[in-house]
Formats: sequence, structure tokens, C-alpha cells
Amino acid sequence: MRIGIDVGGTNTDAVLMDGQSVLAAVKTATTRDVTSGINTALAELKRQRAFDPLTVNAVMIGTTHFINALVEADRLAPTAALRLGLPATASLPPMVDWPERLVDAIAGRPYLCHGGHEFDGRHISELREDEILRVAEELDRHGIRSVAISSVFSPVNAEFEQRAADILTGQLPAIAVSLSSEIGRMGLLERENATIINASLRELAGQIVDGLAQSLEGAGISAPLYLSQNDGTLMDVDFARRYPVATFASGPTNSMRGAAFLSGVESCAVVDVGGTTSDIGVLQHGFPREATTEVSVAGIRTNFRMPDVLSLGIGGGSRIRHEGAVTVGPDSVGYRLSEEALVFGGATLTATDVAVAAGRAAIGDPSLVKELDRSLVQAALHRIARDIGDAIERIRTSPEPLPVVAVGGGSILLPDEIGDSGPVHRPEHFAVANAIGAAIAQIGGEVDRIFPVEPGQRQSVLDDAKQEAVDKAVASGAKPGSVRVVEVDEVPLAYLPGNATRIRVKAVGDLQLEADRG
Repeated sequence: MRIGIDVGGTNTDAVLMDGQSVLAAVKTATTRDVTSGINTALAELKRQRAFDPLTVNAVMIGTTHFINALVEADRLAPTAALRLGLPATASLPPMVDWPERLVDAIAGRPYLCHGGHEFDGRHISELREDEILRVAEELDRHGIRSVAISSVFSPVNAEFEQRAADILTGQLPAIAVSLSSEIGRMGLLERENATIINASLRELAGQIVDGLAQSLEGAGISAPLYLSQNDGTLMDVDFARRYPVATFASGPTNSMRGAAFLSGVESCAVVDVGGTTSDIGVLQHGFPREATTEVSVAGIRTNFRMPDVLSLGIGGGSRIRHEGAVTVGPDSVGYRLSEEALVFGGATLTATDVAVAAGRAAIGDPSLVKELDRSLVQAALHRIARDIGDAIERIRTSPEPLPVVAVGGGSILLPDEIGDSGPVHRPEHFAVANAIGAAIAQIGGEVDRIFPVEPGQRQSVLDDAKQEAVDKAVASGAKPGSVRVVEVDEVPLAYLPGNATRIRVKAVGDLQLEADRG
């Protein structure tokens, strides 16, 4: 048995699954400290379906803890950014494009040193140990507890980043080090930004992972804990402590994976309507399509693994205004829905009230909205359908109609058909698809770097990259016989010499549980 939990801005959803079967599913309000909301969800699961905590094999959690901390510029550690690239790259120092409030929140200190590589592995300049030692003294003097190290073309050759890390930890054993070669993709500034964000969250990651583990312990569950990643796969708690940035989009990806599992449709548009936002993404072969360009997070450009998701401020808690034209959102009552919505005796007109008034849902007290103007109700629902339909059109990459699967508690707001996509699929347990997506998630391995491809060697290089991705998945905890390659991208780089080709391979496999090991 597995437990899947997804913490959203409004609701915390949890499911108990035995193999492919959903034994129990609950939706509870997210709490400000998040952890107590998880405790409540676990207690509700047990009330709904009594189970022995010792029979649970694994717990998977998708959490908004880390992205919220960055957006709110709260609970971030003092962080330095060390870039290896002199004499190149000096004109644009680290954090040059960051919002000032976030630089202040991490007490950000940028440092430039010699080092870096060309795309083919040649050195831009040699690493200078004396420079790194001077940086170590500075970090110690200013009380910096976490450092992000980036080097030019480190995804091709990470030796300078690793050497700099060894020098720093030799002087400052307690400092947390994040390496850009392990986090981001090609593109120095965006990869560096993702690494600095990760470094600033390292301390919080330790606190949160410990808190989640204590929640499970309090419920008598001794099974291993996993966190959901941005690409729809899982990571163990040690990985989560080192790479908290990998959880940022776990909510939408969990919902998309859950939608594929519940509907049986592996290539489609998924509309996940929560209490605060609607996330629209595309599934390809059962996994979220990843963004191919940089992704802006809290106003910072990054290029680490993120799903290609369009978010709209439309959800069950969205405020509806009708001074003139009817508008829906983007602001929401969020987790206060059960206090502020009309159907719960509150004074705020929300999208949930409109859905109840139209007979699409039986929530709260329907008599409290029976006097709502019919034309207002229809105008609000039409506005929601039009905005969601426009978003689906924007994410389509071909003229072929894209089937639509609707999940999330707020999907009651959607009509039965949207545009030319045909009937909207609403699978069983659609309201907790995100928790189901967490519970059924797999382990992944990825390779993304530039390879020199000699004439006649293309297939051999591809085979090597695929095997490396499979090996990474197994090393991360996938069951060896279950791993398959789900994505291969090749991009010849004509502007670089030597038949350079960027190759990205993704492999996934089932989680190897203790029970599987016998």
C-alpha cells in the first residue's frame, strides 16, 4: 500500500492506494504551517478506511513549501554565488537580473573567479586555488551558510565546480554547496539562477523534510518518504535536502500524472482546477511536456526541469465581480473558502457559489445562492469556459484537436465540451488526481548535454546516452527491469564546430520498494 499526499494553496489531498486501486481519498484544508494539514489528512484517511500503518510501503508527498518560500521571500538562507569563468562573463555578474527584494532576502553576495570550459571541454582559464580560499574567508566573515557554484559549460565538464566545492568545504565544513552542473541546463545565467535559488532553500529543506518525517512518525508510519519532482518522478528525502528546487512544479505534474492514470489517455491537455488557480499542461506518453525555454520563477529566469504549464487565476475560491462586465479572479479566498463563500454562510461571491447555483455541484447550503441572478451565473461560467478554452489553444502545438481531461475539485466549473476538443473527460476520483499522481509516481533518470557526434557514430552516441539515463534511474531507486526510455531529443548545434549535438534522454521506472528486494 502507498499513501499519496499533495499540498496545494487551498486544499491538502490524500489517497490510500493498494496497487492500482484507490482505497480511500480525502480533501482537507491546507493550514498555514502545512504540516498540521498533512496530519489532519492522514487522520481522515484512517477514519475513512482503517489500515495498519505498518502495512504502508511508501509515502509520496507533493508540496508547495519551497516555491511559496521563494515567492514570499521568506525563510531563505544567506547565500553566495561563486562563478568560475574569468576573464570571460565579467560584464554580467551573478544575480544581475534578480528582483532587489530577493537579493536582499538571501543577503546575496556574488563572486567571480578564474575557470570555466569551452563547449568541447577546453579550459577558458585555469582554476586558481588562492582565489577560492579568499572567497572562503569572505563567506566565513559574512556568515554565509550556503553557496551556489557555477562554471561556464559545466554540464559538459564539471571538474572546476567540483574542485571549487572541495576547497570551500575543506575550509568551511558546515557550508551547504549547490553545483549548477547538477541542477540546470545549458545557458549560464539561467542555470546559475536556478542553483542560487536551490542554495537559498537548503536550510529550509532540512527543516521541512524533518517535519514531514515527524508527521509520518506521529501517525505510526515507518515507510520511506519520497517527494514529487517537477517532471512527475520521485526523489528520496536525501535528494530533497540537496535539491529542493526540484519540487517547484510538483503540484501540476502530480495532477497531470494522476489524470493520465485515471483516464487512460496518455496524450492530451490536462486542466487542473484547484481552489486558487487552474493549471493547463500537455501530457505526452503519460508524462508532462517540459518547457523548452527558460521559465520565470518569482521574477527570476531559470532553465531547470519544469513542466510547460500555463496558470490562470481561476479556481473554486476565485472572487467574482460584476460591476460592469463579469470578471472571475485572479484573486481568491483560498483556504478560507469554507468561511467566506456564500454557500457556507460567508459574504463573498465565489466561483464555487456560481457552480452550486447552476446545479453543477452540491456543496454547502444551495439555498443560500438560489436568489443569484441567472444571467450573472451564466455570464461567470461562460467567462471561465472562454478563458480556459483560450489557454488550451495557446498550448497546442498542432492543428489536431487535443482531448481534454479535467481534474481537481474546481473542475466542476468547466462545461462538458470545450472548443473543438470534444467531450471533457472527468475520470473517477478527479478531485484528488494530484494525490493519486503522487502515489503512482515513478523514479526517473535524465541526461542532457552536448555530445560531439562523429560521422557514422550517431546511433552509438544515442545508445550510450540512453544507457546512462537508464543507469541514473536505477541508481535513484528504480526497479532495474522496469526502466524504459520515454523521451529522446536531438538538437544539432550548427554554430559549434565538431558536429556538436545536444542530446536529452529521459528514462523512468517503477519505484523499488523494500518488499520488492525480498
